[in-house]
Amino acid sequence: MTDRPRLSIGLPVYNGEEYLAESFDALLGQTYEDFELIVSDNASTDGTEDICRRYAAKDSRVRYLRLPRNVGATPNHNRVFAEARGELFKWASHDDLYARDLLRRCVEALDERPGVILAHTGQAVIDGDARLKVPYEYGLATDSPHAPERFRSVLFEPGGDDFYGVLRADVLRRVKPLDSYHHADRTFVAEIALHGPFHQVPEVLYFRRDHPTRAERANPSKRSRCVNLDPRRAGPLHPTPRLLAEYVWGFVAAIGRAPLSRADRRACYRHLSAWMTSRVRPGAGERVEDRTPAGPDALGVCVDALVAGREGRRA
Repeated sequence: MTDRPRLSIGLPVYNGEEYLAESFDALLGQTYEDFELIVSDNASTDGTEDICRRYAAKDSRVRYLRLPRNVGATPNHNRVFAEARGELFKWASHDDLYARDLLRRCVEALDERPGVILAHTGQAVIDGDARLKVPYEYGLATDSPHAPERFRSVLFEPGGDDFYGVLRADVLRRVKPLDSYHHADRTFVAEIALHGPFHQVPEVLYFRRDHPTRAERANPSKRSRCVNLDPRRAGPLHPTPRLLAEYVWGFVAAIGRAPLSRADRRACYRHLSAWMTSRVRPGAGERVEDRTPAGPDALGVCVDALVAGREGRRA
């Protein structure tokens, strides 16, 4: 690893021992190697620390940081970005899997398209055993050259996982850090989209794992999810109506901060007004893993073949 890697990967984790080693293998086995992997352990109480220290000892690209107490998922996500040194940045999840060429294809897409600020790949949702659960066809217009159209699409169309794409770090530093109200990740991506177009690599290289202990499953209510994001959300000062109001205001504030012309800003406010005053069509904004499961698990074998290190680790 160079003194200043081109890409920084931030991996916030809390009690992730079940799948963490598989994610490490998939990331460290990438065909693109000029990166640092910043791991911030949110005071885990299981075997996470031992796994992290083992990988850090054998690969100098891994930087392991441990917090003295659990500060919540959102501050931990912001912390790994604050530690990043690369010109490009990607968040990674401790339980997801990544095909060997994911980083290379995303970095190449950004190099070939200077005006693009985020690159991601096709994705599929997998279960705890890495078998295909839901394939996903990306349908957002985030590649549009027009900021209002990108914003409209993020508002009304079922969301992808652009949060986990490879981003230009200088753009990421110009947007408001990730917050912890309901669906804060969605307003965060919407603000990023106001700064420039995204590119989707037309290959399925990202595998989002859905399992019972995943944060969204383990915290089914809006309040419990927000408290998981930031423990300071607990208590009477943060009732559900406030969390929802902050969600709406997040979009309003994002439009106000973005580098838009007056005409584009007005267009974005019109899209937001339409979103607020109309019933969003069924399914809009849901997670892809919440949809009807796919048919045969044909891609399950492909996941094993595509992901670095998985076969070797299981042998």
